[in-house]
Amino acid sequence: MTLSWKKNQQRLAPWLFLAPGILMFLVYVILPIFQSMSISLYEWDGLGKAEYIGINNYVELMDDDAFYTSLKNNIIWLVLYMLAIPAGLAAALFLNQTITGIRIYKSLFFFPFVISQVVVGLVFAWFYDPNYGLLNVVLGLFGAEPIAVLADERYVTYGIIVAGLWPQTAYCMILYLTGLNAVDPEQIEAARLDNAKGFRMLWYIILPQLKPATFIAMVVTTIGALRSFDLVSIMTDGGPWGSSRVLAFFMYEQAFSEYGFRMGYGAAIAVVLFAIMMIYISGFLWKMQRDERGR
Repeated sequence: MTLSWKKNQQRLAPWLFLAPGILMFLVYVILPIFQSMSISLYEWDGLGKAEYIGINNYVELMDDDAFYTSLKNNIIWLVLYMLAIPAGLAAALFLNQTITGIRIYKSLFFFPFVISQVVVGLVFAWFYDPNYGLLNVVLGLFGAEPIAVLADERYVTYGIIVAGLWPQTAYCMILYLTGLNAVDPEQIEAARLDNAKGFRMLWYIILPQLKPATFIAMVVTTIGALRSFDLVSIMTDGGPWGSSRVLAFFMYEQAFSEYGFRMGYGAAIAVVLFAIMMIYISGFLWKMQRDERGR
């Protein structure tokens, strides 16, 4: 009886520790996903009676130019935001050296990660200012005309993405620094004996051991690109003329702003955003599993 109870304790202990986290995940993540799917089938202002309209919100989305602008911008975010991964890897490789003053360099590279996105948005808004911003001051030194980055439909999305890449690169750098600490030194030494160095060492020895860090970096960067809201809100509020909207910001506009608190329409946008995110991340998972089986 005593032995049986001890075995049961050992089996139950992990689940008891996991239970609070699982419960919170179910209540605050899984349940809201299904609630959003349900709300997207209604016309509702968040206060009055909800009217069931089926898939009409999704049909309306298909004819909404603002939705396609937001979707296009999100695709641009997804593609360009991936630059944070190689940039973070390069920073991590540099900071993984034992050189004089490396702790100061680490602090400088780590700094963007610990500051608020609101601060990042304000800093880059000042940086892009057409009158006294640093960007246009530098351009003026070369005789170039000032560029109003955040007021020009051609440049605004790219300007915001550059602002987002600053802290995202720092985050990827931290992931890779952690991964580099787990790299097997025996493999490094064996590769050196085989005269492997530079790019060959990186490609064939180091990067294969950094696959878990790369996967996490890809997932986190994908999620960061798709939920890009705060920088857009702080730097342009979706302007000029809605040209810098992304799906998360468009969802907020429809559900909570002057558009009449269209909770159902906003939920439909959220469901589409969630579907894109799941497809993208599922692709990463499938590729990673395929690579693992191919070993």
